[in-house]
Amino acid sequence: MTAVTIIGTGNMGQAIAGIAHKGGAQVQILARDLEKAGTAAAAIGAASGVVGDAITGEIVVLAVPYPALAEIAKAYGDQLTNKVVVDITNPVDFATFDALVVPADSSAAAEFAAAVPGAKVIKAFNTTFAATLATGELGGEPTVVQLAGDDDAAKTLLADVITAAGLKVADAGALKRARELEALGFLQMVLAVREQIGWTGGFAVRS
Repeated sequence: MTAVTIIGTGNMGQAIAGIAHKGGAQVQILARDLEKAGTAAAAIGAASGVVGDAITGEIVVLAVPYPALAEIAKAYGDQLTNKVVVDITNPVDFATFDALVVPADSSAAAEFAAAVPGAKVIKAFNTTFAATLATGELGGEPTVVQLAGDDDAAKTLLADVITAAGLKVADAGALKRARELEALGFLQMVLAVREQIGWTGGFAVRS
Protein backbone atom coordinates (compact mmCIF):
# COMPACT_ATOMS: atom_id res chain seq x y z
CA MET A 1 0.00 0.00 0.00
CA THR A 2 1.31 3.43 -0.96
CA ALA A 3 1.56 5.93 1.89
CA VAL A 4 0.76 9.59 1.21
CA THR A 5 1.36 12.58 3.48
CA ILE A 6 -0.63 15.74 2.77
CA ILE A 7 0.70 18.96 4.25
CA GLY A 8 -2.18 21.43 4.35
CA THR A 9 -5.89 21.30 5.14
CA GLY A 10 -7.34 23.81 2.70
CA ASN A 11 -9.78 22.87 -0.04
CA MET A 12 -7.00 21.51 -2.24
CA GLY A 13 -5.39 19.55 0.57
CA GLN A 14 -8.67 17.95 1.56
CA ALA A 15 -9.55 17.13 -2.05
CA ILE A 16 -6.16 15.50 -2.68
CA ALA A 17 -6.38 13.61 0.61
CA GLY A 18 -9.72 12.27 -0.58
CA ILE A 19 -8.17 11.15 -3.86
CA ALA A 20 -5.32 9.41 -2.04
CA HIS A 21 -7.78 7.64 0.25
CA LYS A 22 -10.03 6.60 -2.63
CA GLY A 23 -6.94 5.42 -4.52
CA GLY A 24 -6.17 2.97 -1.72
CA ALA A 25 -3.32 4.86 -0.09
CA GLN A 26 -2.57 5.15 3.62
CA VAL A 27 -2.99 8.86 4.36
CA GLN A 28 -1.39 11.22 6.88
CA ILE A 29 -2.50 14.87 7.12
CA LEU A 30 -0.24 17.51 8.67
CA ALA A 31 -1.04 21.17 9.30
CA ARG A 32 0.02 24.04 11.52
CA ASP A 33 -3.28 23.69 13.40
CA LEU A 34 -3.65 20.24 14.97
CA GLU A 35 -7.43 20.59 15.30
CA LYS A 36 -7.84 21.32 11.59
CA ALA A 37 -5.57 18.43 10.71
CA GLY A 38 -7.57 16.14 12.98
CA THR A 39 -10.90 17.20 11.49
CA ALA A 40 -9.70 16.67 7.91
CA ALA A 41 -8.14 13.33 8.82
CA ALA A 42 -11.25 12.08 10.62
CA ALA A 43 -13.31 12.54 7.45
CA ILE A 44 -11.34 9.78 5.69
CA GLY A 45 -9.90 7.82 8.60
CA ALA A 46 -6.39 9.23 8.15
CA ALA A 47 -3.65 9.92 10.67
CA SER A 48 -3.01 13.55 11.64
CA GLY A 49 -0.35 15.76 13.16
CA VAL A 50 1.33 19.14 12.96
CA VAL A 51 3.97 20.43 10.59
CA GLY A 52 7.29 19.31 12.04
CA ASP A 53 6.04 15.83 12.95
CA ALA A 54 7.71 12.90 11.22
CA ILE A 55 6.48 12.25 7.69
CA THR A 56 5.14 8.75 7.10
CA GLY A 57 4.33 8.99 3.41
CA GLU A 58 6.58 7.99 0.53
CA ILE A 59 4.61 10.59 -1.43
CA VAL A 60 4.44 14.04 0.19
CA VAL A 61 1.95 16.55 -1.21
CA LEU A 62 2.64 20.20 -0.44
CA ALA A 63 -0.92 21.56 -0.42
CA VAL A 64 0.16 24.97 0.85
CA PRO A 65 0.51 28.50 -0.55
CA TYR A 66 3.71 29.22 -2.47
CA PRO A 67 5.35 31.30 0.34
CA ALA A 68 5.13 28.28 2.68
CA LEU A 69 7.42 26.15 0.50
CA ALA A 70 10.54 27.72 1.99
CA GLU A 71 9.27 26.98 5.51
CA ILE A 72 8.64 23.33 4.62
CA ALA A 73 12.06 22.98 3.02
CA LYS A 74 13.62 24.34 6.21
CA ALA A 75 11.45 22.22 8.53
CA TYR A 76 12.05 18.91 6.77
CA GLY A 77 15.22 19.24 4.68
CA ASP A 78 16.95 15.86 4.54
CA GLN A 79 13.79 14.05 5.68
CA LEU A 80 12.52 14.59 2.12
CA THR A 81 15.49 12.80 0.56
CA ASN A 82 14.20 10.08 -1.80
CA LYS A 83 10.61 11.11 -1.09
CA VAL A 84 8.26 11.87 -3.98
CA VAL A 85 7.39 15.49 -3.23
CA VAL A 86 4.44 17.02 -5.06
CA ASP A 87 4.31 20.79 -5.39
CA ILE A 88 0.79 22.02 -6.20
CA THR A 89 1.44 25.76 -5.85
CA ASN A 90 0.80 28.55 -8.32
CA PRO A 91 3.28 31.33 -7.41
CA VAL A 92 0.89 34.19 -8.11
CA ASP A 93 1.38 37.81 -7.02
CA PHE A 94 -1.87 38.07 -5.06
CA ALA A 95 -1.31 41.79 -4.47
CA THR A 96 -1.82 42.55 -8.15
CA PHE A 97 -3.05 39.21 -9.50
CA ASP A 98 -1.12 40.18 -12.61
CA ALA A 99 2.04 38.07 -12.62
CA LEU A 100 3.92 35.03 -11.40
CA VAL A 101 6.54 35.87 -8.79
CA VAL A 102 9.21 33.41 -9.94
CA PRO A 103 11.80 34.21 -12.64
CA ALA A 104 10.67 33.73 -16.23
CA ASP A 105 13.07 30.81 -16.69
CA SER A 106 12.11 29.05 -13.45
CA SER A 107 9.14 27.79 -11.42
CA ALA A 108 8.06 27.22 -7.84
CA ALA A 109 8.71 23.52 -8.33
CA ALA A 110 12.24 24.14 -9.64
CA GLU A 111 12.99 26.41 -6.68
CA PHE A 112 11.86 23.75 -4.23
CA ALA A 113 13.86 21.07 -6.04
CA ALA A 114 16.96 23.25 -5.72
CA ALA A 115 16.29 23.81 -1.99
CA VAL A 116 15.81 20.08 -1.31
CA PRO A 117 18.01 18.36 -3.92
CA GLY A 118 17.45 14.87 -2.54
CA ALA A 119 13.70 14.99 -3.15
CA LYS A 120 12.01 13.65 -6.28
CA VAL A 121 9.95 16.73 -7.05
CA ILE A 122 6.80 16.57 -9.18
CA LYS A 123 4.58 19.43 -10.25
CA ALA A 124 0.93 18.35 -10.17
CA PHE A 125 -2.63 19.38 -9.24
CA ASN A 126 -1.99 23.09 -9.89
CA THR A 127 -4.05 23.18 -13.10
CA THR A 128 -7.19 21.78 -11.46
CA PHE A 129 -9.50 23.45 -8.98
CA ALA A 130 -10.40 21.71 -5.72
CA ALA A 131 -14.00 21.16 -6.80
CA THR A 132 -13.04 19.16 -9.88
CA LEU A 133 -10.60 17.10 -7.83
CA ALA A 134 -13.21 16.39 -5.17
CA THR A 135 -15.85 15.30 -7.69
CA GLY A 136 -13.35 13.65 -10.02
CA GLU A 137 -15.24 15.12 -12.96
CA LEU A 138 -14.97 18.10 -15.29
CA GLY A 139 -17.39 18.70 -18.14
CA GLY A 140 -18.77 15.20 -17.92
CA GLU A 141 -15.34 13.58 -18.18
CA PRO A 142 -12.89 12.33 -15.52
CA THR A 143 -10.70 15.13 -14.16
CA VAL A 144 -7.20 15.05 -15.68
CA VAL A 145 -4.25 15.83 -13.42
CA GLN A 146 -1.34 17.25 -15.41
CA LEU A 147 2.10 16.60 -13.98
CA ALA A 148 5.78 17.12 -14.70
CA GLY A 149 8.93 15.70 -13.14
CA ASP A 150 12.35 14.27 -13.88
CA ASP A 151 11.90 10.88 -12.18
CA ASP A 152 9.68 8.53 -14.20
CA ALA A 153 9.26 6.03 -11.37
CA ALA A 154 8.13 8.80 -9.03
CA LYS A 155 5.59 10.02 -11.58
CA THR A 156 4.29 6.48 -12.04
CA LEU A 157 3.86 6.03 -8.28
CA LEU A 158 1.79 9.23 -8.06
CA ALA A 159 -0.13 8.47 -11.24
CA ASP A 160 -1.11 5.02 -9.96
CA VAL A 161 -2.76 6.56 -6.88
CA ILE A 162 -4.58 9.16 -8.97
CA THR A 163 -5.88 6.71 -11.56
CA ALA A 164 -6.91 4.21 -8.88
CA ALA A 165 -9.22 6.97 -7.59
CA GLY A 166 -10.89 7.24 -11.00
CA LEU A 167 -9.13 10.35 -12.32
CA LYS A 168 -6.78 10.53 -15.29
CA VAL A 169 -3.20 11.74 -15.67
CA ALA A 170 -1.40 13.64 -18.44
CA ASP A 171 2.41 13.58 -18.20
CA ALA A 172 3.88 16.86 -19.50
CA GLY A 173 7.43 15.55 -19.27
CA ALA A 174 10.42 16.91 -17.38
CA LEU A 175 10.25 19.22 -14.37
CA LYS A 176 11.20 22.15 -16.60
CA ARG A 177 7.62 21.98 -17.90
CA ALA A 178 6.44 23.10 -14.45
CA ARG A 179 6.85 26.68 -15.67
CA GLU A 180 4.18 26.15 -18.33
CA LEU A 181 1.91 24.31 -15.93
CA GLU A 182 2.17 27.18 -13.44
CA ALA A 183 1.36 29.69 -16.19
CA LEU A 184 -1.67 27.59 -17.16
CA GLY A 185 -2.79 27.38 -13.54
CA PHE A 186 -2.38 31.15 -13.19
CA LEU A 187 -4.45 31.83 -16.32
CA GLN A 188 -7.20 29.53 -15.08
CA MET A 189 -7.29 31.39 -11.76
CA VAL A 190 -7.46 34.75 -13.55
CA LEU A 191 -10.41 33.57 -15.62
CA ALA A 192 -12.21 32.40 -12.47
CA VAL A 193 -11.53 35.66 -10.62
CA ARG A 194 -12.85 37.58 -13.64
CA GLU A 195 -15.92 35.33 -13.57
CA GLN A 196 -15.30 34.02 -17.07
CA ILE A 197 -15.40 30.48 -15.71
CA GLY A 198 -16.62 29.01 -12.43
CA TRP A 199 -14.48 27.56 -9.65
CA THR A 200 -16.19 24.26 -10.44
CA GLY A 201 -14.89 24.43 -14.03
CA GLY A 202 -11.51 24.96 -15.61
CA PHE A 203 -9.40 23.68 -18.48
CA ALA A 204 -10.17 20.14 -19.58
CA VAL A 205 -7.65 17.79 -21.20
CA ARG A 206 -9.11 15.27 -23.65
CA SER A 207 -7.22 12.39 -25.19
